[in-house]
Amino acid sequence: MERRFLFAAALVAGSSYYLSHWLPVSGALEVAWKGSGVGLLALWAATQARSTDGWLIAAVTALGAAGDVLLETHGLTVGALAFLAGHVTACVLYIRNRRATIELAVPIALAVALAAWLLPSDRTAATGIAVYALGLGAMAGTALNSRYPRAIVGVGALLFVLSDLLIFARLGPLAHSPLPGLLIWPTYFGGQALIAWGVVKAERR
Repeated sequence: MERRFLFAAALVAGSSYYLSHWLPVSGALEVAWKGSGVGLLALWAATQARSTDGWLIAAVTALGAAGDVLLETHGLTVGALAFLAGHVTACVLYIRNRRATIELAVPIALAVALAAWLLPSDRTAATGIAVYALGLGAMAGTALNSRYPRAIVGVGALLFVLSDLLIFARLGPLAHSPLPGLLIWPTYFGGQALIAWGVVKAERR
């Protein structure tokens, strides 16, 4: 019962943060609100961990929560490093649970990196963004090639990719569009929730 409450609380906290797009929230309250959704997902995953893979998904979500907070407190580079560490950890999890070979991950990783490299108007930032996106794409590719349900974990990973590509598009072709602001958070948090749910439930079977 308590575990279900934790997951429900994570969904409420994460979903409600979408309202901050319209509310005048700032400072420590905004940081805590932003980090609470994925942070509670991490706590929920940790309470269910019974194996190395269970602890790996808890670490993946914990690093995501750290990234959410660090983006606000320490800036884009430090936050991105936390997310990148989460992607690498996720790759370890998915490769441990691969269906067969991991060739599928390579073209997906390269495609995501290329798309991310093309998006920013500031070309000096493009290389760093592409390096991060290579890890992001590898995470999605290995997720799709893992034994975890593609309709849940795979879709969640692709939503995460979409969210980050929208962030990069806001630095370029969508700089003056309202779409990134409307879509980045729901695609990101929805992706994280699907990934956590799919992996944890598969590990509990």
